[in-house]
Amino acid sequence: MSRDAAAKRAAFRALHAEGCFVVPNPWDLGSLRRLERRGFRALATTSSGSAWSLGREDGELTLDETLAHVALLAAATDLPLNADFENGFADDPDGVARNVALAVRTGVAGLSIEDRARRGALYDDDVAVRRVAAAREAIARSGEDVLLVARCEAFLADREDLDFAIARLRAYAGAGADCVYAPGIERLADAARIVDAVAPVPVNVLLHTPWTTVDELARAGVRRVSVGGALAKAAWKAFDAAADALAQRGTLPGA
Repeated sequence: MSRDAAAKRAAFRALHAEGCFVVPNPWDLGSLRRLERRGFRALATTSSGSAWSLGREDGELTLDETLAHVALLAAATDLPLNADFENGFADDPDGVARNVALAVRTGVAGLSIEDRARRGALYDDDVAVRRVAAAREAIARSGEDVLLVARCEAFLADREDLDFAIARLRAYAGAGADCVYAPGIERLADAARIVDAVAPVPVNVLLHTPWTTVDELARAGVRRVSVGGALAKAAWKAFDAAADALAQRGTLPGA
């Protein structure tokens, strides 16, 4: 049995107090074990990676499937686990609160909430902020020290407007988010602007392409760095290459 949830939550919150750390994203127990062996101090689930492992696309897993997946990984490791909880599997704040309460029971140390419908549009400003506040209230009612991460999906929803994203992240911080980020940014200057705008709230940056390094992000004041489905994508790309070689040439790539 892994270290108890309270200890992992305390360790996770401490990681957000200073410095910069990497929180890579396993998608099953095998990838989790491989990441543990490399000395990372925390992990996070990936909605895309977990979906691909079941032969589906990102956003196609149900609430129950996601809760079961998160619970499995949280119980299997002594490291704090952050749940990619998509949009909370609800559009209305009450639904978000209800589902966040369920996520807290899985033993996660943190969870993230997105501000757009699954595979859909961004929520209106007021609704988006009330959803974050509802998630915060649900965690408070649970009595558990689960870290709340609020995501602005603007750059992934074809609205590449940094001022808009910053305004939302500041509002989410005001609504109780412990950490914020806008996945999809690819400029160090943008990361630094976000850090300055929401300080002292910690900022996460998604490193999904080789546009920068962890060291550069750390110098920009970023507190944590995640990779989303990038590791899963790399694993499947290598699998496809090996399978293609076997099917087309009757051989396998060298080790």
